[in-house]
Amino acid sequence: MPLAHVIGLGKSGIAAAKLLHRQGWQVKVSDRQISDSLRQQQKTLQDLGIACEIGHSFSLEDTPLPEQIVVSPGVPWDIPILLQARAQGIETLGEMELAWRELKDIPWVGVTGTNGKTTTTALIAAIFQTAGFHAPACGNIGYAACELALGEKRPDWVIAEISSYQIESSSTLSPQIGVWTTFTPDHLNRHKTLENYYTIKAQLLRRSHQQVLNGDDAYLHQVGLEQWPDAYWTSTQGKQHLVTSPQKGIYIQDRWVIVQGDPILPAASLRMVGAHNQQNLLMAVAVARLAGIEREAIAEAIVTFPGVPHRLELICTLDQIDFINDSKATNYDAAEVGLSAVPAPVILIAGGEAKEGDDTQWLHRIKSKAAAVLLIGDAAPHFAQRLQAVGYHGYEILETLDRAIPRSLVLAQHYKAKGVLFSPACASFDQYANFEQRGDHFRQLCLEMTGKS
Repeated sequence: MPLAHVIGLGKSGIAAAKLLHRQGWQVKVSDRQISDSLRQQQKTLQDLGIACEIGHSFSLEDTPLPEQIVVSPGVPWDIPILLQARAQGIETLGEMELAWRELKDIPWVGVTGTNGKTTTTALIAAIFQTAGFHAPACGNIGYAACELALGEKRPDWVIAEISSYQIESSSTLSPQIGVWTTFTPDHLNRHKTLENYYTIKAQLLRRSHQQVLNGDDAYLHQVGLEQWPDAYWTSTQGKQHLVTSPQKGIYIQDRWVIVQGDPILPAASLRMVGAHNQQNLLMAVAVARLAGIEREAIAEAIVTFPGVPHRLELICTLDQIDFINDSKATNYDAAEVGLSAVPAPVILIAGGEAKEGDDTQWLHRIKSKAAAVLLIGDAAPHFAQRLQAVGYHGYEILETLDRAIPRSLVLAQHYKAKGVLFSPACASFDQYANFEQRGDHFRQLCLEMTGKS
């Protein structure tokens, strides 16, 4: 029986291990961390006959060596152990690639980009499901991709949010429709250069049978038809701003969403705030029309779409002050978009584990929108220095959400702010396991303040 080794015991790793086991592999899973939850997951896998080690890193000294290594999305693709394994002829692949190999007879929609992936993926899934398709969202949203392969009912479509990490480890994944939402510097600590990051994203689109690109994104607009001559392009600014001809355009004209000259629904049908969400709407509608979905199903899905947790999510209103959870804003560009979407003045809560990137536009938006900024997490001292450097002094370092939430209410009342926006511009790993846990904590604290928890 061939041996496969899965690195990482998160949701993706567990699903990959179960799928490999079902395919007839002898499976071993390892995770270098140790926790109570990992011990529970270890027991669950061992009860299925899958070997599992925690507090252990995979080594090429292990015997016997596996024929295949499957990595979870959080495992860097170029760490020495994986480079050495590939050099020794051991096949290495990501969990998403493993799922693709099992489900490649089904059409996929692959959504990638720096920001906007989750909302666009959720919108696409909602439209397809309203049209009667079994089309679950997976990847960085919803299910792990391998969970869909394990399900009793096979999907009609797979709607996958795919990060650059997952593209790196998926050499043959070829969606029917590929979507590129935005492109700005992110993950440069892993990908090193903007050019390398672009090349990774482009791989997925080049393998896609049809492509939808955001024509309002400055970088994508610039590379335009030269690199993507056959793509469908979107624009919130009317057909005159399209990269391509209106025959391959999806745009907003006179407040209507137009697809290749055909009016589909009023742009205001989507109840999510912010111009960026109008762009997400266009990309989702473009995909739906390319898949042959009728306008009635599209309109019904959009009107009833509830929004995405942790992305400009209204938690509650207290004393006419909106408390908004934007925990998914894990970089400067996403946080700048969040600030742009809410009315001024606002009290901003930001901080966490800082990422590399250009904070210029974010700082500019803070100066124009924020009455005060409350800083939390490891990034707080650095953010304080950056705010001082641009002449903004209305900040306080409070370190934790537990301290920042009650203080934000006091400041909002003082400045007559319209809202409190939690938009960290940072990863969560200094204080939380992930951005979801961080956003859930924000929600809990806000609801406790209103007495609704």
